[in-house]
Amino acid sequence: MNTHQETHVHLCISAVDICRKSVNVSETKFIMLQPQAYLGMTFNWGALLGWAAVRGSLDPAVVLPLYAAGVFWTLVYDTIYAHQDKEDDLKVGVKSTALRFGDLTKEWISGFGIACIGSLALSGYNANLEWPYYTFLLAASGQLAWQIWTVDLSSRADCNRKWVLEDLFHSF
Repeated sequence: MNTHQETHVHLCISAVDICRKSVNVSETKFIMLQPQAYLGMTFNWGALLGWAAVRGSLDPAVVLPLYAAGVFWTLVYDTIYAHQDKEDDLKVGVKSTALRFGDLTKEWISGFGIACIGSLALSGYNANLEWPYYTFLLAASGQLAWQIWTVDLSSRADCNRKWVLEDLFHSF
């Protein structure tokens, strides 16, 4: 990596750090309708930074769908997680996608899951990845579909089990 590229990566990291610190994720639960979206946007900056660190540049055709996939994935798993706390959230005034989506949560997270997988497929295609990538993407798609299909959003224990199983998705 040359000096110009290193400076670019450092500036990106600094800008992200400033944005991330300007609004604490836990504070967003009281001021935003969808703190899970903010969480997804902040946590997944790593896709952009990781690509820049490894490649020395940003290829928007690859990293933007990759970033979007991460945001959509976060909306799936953190909305499931938020369903564990929805009764408490109502009492203390915390906003969440679990409360916002209510009985339509499975439809919403299904859409986010499809958008996640579609974005990962587009990113892989634009990066000229070979068949092994798509084999693992298919496995991850199956795990994510199973998780969404089977989660009992009215059960704290099942929401927690499915949230913990998110490790399987990102392992693929």
